[in-house]
Amino acid sequence: MASAEYKTVKKFGSDEYVVKRSRFIGYARPVATVEEANGFIAEIKSKHWDATHNVYAYILRDGGIKRYSDDGEPQGTAGVPVLDVLEKEGLTDTAVVVTRYFGGILLGGGGLVRAYSHSAKIAVDSAKIITMSPCSDLKLKCDYIFYGKIGAFLSAEGARILDTQFTDTVDITFRFKSEYVPIFSAKLTELSNGKLTAAVIKEDFCEF
Repeated sequence: MASAEYKTVKKFGSDEYVVKRSRFIGYARPVATVEEANGFIAEIKSKHWDATHNVYAYILRDGGIKRYSDDGEPQGTAGVPVLDVLEKEGLTDTAVVVTRYFGGILLGGGGLVRAYSHSAKIAVDSAKIITMSPCSDLKLKCDYIFYGKIGAFLSAEGARILDTQFTDTVDITFRFKSEYVPIFSAKLTELSNGKLTAAVIKEDFCEF
């Protein structure tokens, strides 16, 4: 698994505004593949089949893919400004579509750039920018006599408790940023005089 943090959007988001009677609707959502990005673009185009333009841009972590379309707007006035917002925000695995209904008044090149940039920005703000970090899920088994002490320790260390099973022992599943696991393991060994260890059972990217 790659070790670098990355920024994306948390969920689907949408916002809109009107300038000189042209209506701009920005949509953003997290995507992980070209297929997901194209599916999202097709969905918005189908929803707004009667729009004047459906401009898009997306960036993917896998392969470092960056794509955009002006969808009939003058070259460089639509897709590039949308892509530029994604790049300036440091976003990846993110797709944005900006739908425009022309209001009869020309905006000019600069006006179009500003309108598409603003529409992309309010869309990603609505979708909520988050940081995804490499994380590890760990499992620890302890006797009941240790449970209170271990529970307080995990809480103090900032662990995210995922599950606790009470059988003949207590099995606790919890999550840390991966970079913190070696430090935590050393502290656990010290706290329990070497009697307890936690095993990594899963590694992924998680929101912190």
